[in-house]
Amino acid sequence: MSLQRPDYGIMVRRQEEIDMDLMEAIKGRRSIRKYKPDLVPEEVFRALMEAVRWSPSWANTQCWEVIAIKDPKVKSELATALPKGNPALTSMADAPLVLVLCGKKGISGSYKGQTVTAKGDWLMFDTGIAMQSLCLAAYSLGLGTVVVGMFDHKKAEEILRVPQNVEVVAMTPLGYPATEGSTPKRKEISEFVFHETYGKKE
Repeated sequence: MSLQRPDYGIMVRRQEEIDMDLMEAIKGRRSIRKYKPDLVPEEVFRALMEAVRWSPSWANTQCWEVIAIKDPKVKSELATALPKGNPALTSMADAPLVLVLCGKKGISGSYKGQTVTAKGDWLMFDTGIAMQSLCLAAYSLGLGTVVVGMFDHKKAEEILRVPQNVEVVAMTPLGYPATEGSTPKRKEISEFVFHETYGKKE
């Protein structure tokens, strides 16, 4: 019995296609602050949550939790946690959906109940990865996001009735963009990559 050998040429080409799709999402995704009123279909929402679900995390602890808000009253109340100068303020009401990413305390970055990182609880890192997965998946499905971090976290937690063992980390309006985001200038690779030791250029 002979085994069919894999076509490595096809595998490489497929990998290149996947990489290109990923790079397109990474380079193309923008912060969106104006949204159409169109609702996000349930199957699309579930696809986004699947992206969050498969995000990497410390020891696979998956400390993230997501609060999905459609109710205009709750969105308006939550918007009061943002300062007036936050450019995402109007997005909270305009977008058909607002997603709030929370993190369970004392799970990520811990071993046998003890925090073992110099940075303390690792939940900011893990929820950041989950948010990135969410934003890239949203972009690939034609949706817009803008990561909101400048707001009164304690007030948001009170409004959303978040328990003490959980904290609100960030939020994003979610919906179909009404306008395109601008392309920001990026650093050159040579500006942030060092070799062997800090500050050493190639």
